[in-house]
Amino acid sequence: MELRAYWLIIRRRWWLPVGLVLLVGLITVVMQKPWQPSPASYSASMRFNVGIQPERIPGVYTYDRYYSMLTSEYLVDDLGEIVRSQLFASAVSQQLAQEGINVPAGVIGASTQPGKLHRILTVNVGWGDEKQLRAIANAIAATLTQHSADFFAQFSAPEADIRLIDPPVVSVVAPPARQQLDLPLRVALALAAGIGLAFLLDYLDDSVRDRRELEQMGFLVLGEVPRQ
Repeated sequence: MELRAYWLIIRRRWWLPVGLVLLVGLITVVMQKPWQPSPASYSASMRFNVGIQPERIPGVYTYDRYYSMLTSEYLVDDLGEIVRSQLFASAVSQQLAQEGINVPAGVIGASTQPGKLHRILTVNVGWGDEKQLRAIANAIAATLTQHSADFFAQFSAPEADIRLIDPPVVSVVAPPARQQLDLPLRVALALAAGIGLAFLLDYLDDSVRDRRELEQMGFLVLGEVPRQ
């Protein structure tokens, strides 16, 4: 019985949820402009291996192999911070300038994100132009593998080594889930708000709409005039 009463309230003021849904949906569509193609976005990912060769002392057992592995992990941590630095971004920008591609160092730094797992360094770059992104990714790989000693003195030693194990792979970045769910979420919230307003207005309305409400207030109903 209560569900029927709720349905009657919603049906009585159906224009509130429907109107809010249509209004919010229209505003969202105008803001998102789905009829206009969104600019493509691309991402490049590459991985590097960082290693330190242990010292070899004939006839003497040392723990240098263990410490070499541990040092490699520390180097990956430091390299991640180097990739974020302005100096590294400037070096990549200069590398690109030699190829006739002018990209400011600040833009490169903002688009480059490093990550690490043990002795593996991962570098991800996001860009709006596929051709430029390939050039930027190759410049980053060349700067790290060929000029790492310019940023970190430890890599000037012959025992230290950084190698590109996964070349840059460029892929199209799909629209974020938030953008895809924006319209359905807004419509759902508008529907919930409209239903809530309908119940609020019904609660504030003190008019009598049927005989059941009079009977609930203790009045005896002798007759009822039909609407038609």
